[in-house]
Amino acid sequence: MRFIPIGVLLLAAVPPAAWADLPLTIEDIITDKGKVKLDLSVSYANADRQGVSTADPITVQTGPTSFVTLPTLIGESVGNSDTTVATLGLRYGLTAKTEIYARLSGLASGQRSSGLGGSAKSSESGFADAWAGINYQFKKDDDTPAVLGFAEIALREKHRSSSSTSFKSALLGVTTYKAIDPVVFSLTTASRFNQSRQDGAQRYKPGNLLLLNPSVAFAVNDRVTLTTGVQWTRRAAGRYNGQTQGIARTATDLLLGVGYGFAKDNTLNTTFKMNASGRSGAELRVNWLYTF
Repeated sequence: MRFIPIGVLLLAAVPPAAWADLPLTIEDIITDKGKVKLDLSVSYANADRQGVSTADPITVQTGPTSFVTLPTLIGESVGNSDTTVATLGLRYGLTAKTEIYARLSGLASGQRSSGLGGSAKSSESGFADAWAGINYQFKKDDDTPAVLGFAEIALREKHRSSSSTSFKSALLGVTTYKAIDPVVFSLTTASRFNQSRQDGAQRYKPGNLLLLNPSVAFAVNDRVTLTTGVQWTRRAAGRYNGQTQGIARTATDLLLGVGYGFAKDNTLNTTFKMNASGRSGAELRVNWLYTF
């Protein structure tokens, strides 16, 4: 029996004849050639910060390697925020080893802050960003681990003061995994690169992001998969008008997930991310995948 865990791998190519033996293989694998997959997710993040703010952004993870960034105002000393991001994605199987995809995200956020000047609260909602990308399988899992690659570019990104910008951010990554029934060991690494863009009257360059995510998944039965892993991220300091704002930040998070397969083409995955070091806050993400 060979299987791929829910919420751990970004893509894989599994022969159609093997479906009967695979628990929850349809989540996050390459879409069959000529097929279209609907990818819906809702992410909720709560963060609490203390100290002098230096415009460090609030980042909500909307997928294994995808993030929505919400810039924050300068000058807050104590802050608490709730952010919900809804993402609609479509995937298309171009070949047996290649999948192309696009996704659109919108957010609703509320922030509360307190400082020497008193307390304040704010909220916003609307378009967040839109991305397009490609997944490709370089190697299957045989005597040596499988190797899977992905690349994506931002079609549009909304910032705090400016209208949307295009093609200013990109992400490259790779996933490798080894299945030893009923366990899968995987490692995903990705890097997001950001170029300078106009944000109102200022030039703003978000800090680049580096991600490392080792995970272990266990197939309980043909419908349920449990996952656990650790995610380490490093975000460089952002720059406003050429001046560095804040410092580079690292964070380590514990990831716990459970996936349930209603049918071969219909799966639901829930992931809870809890901060272990680097910042305070937690996130909950629910993802539904349906193949037409």
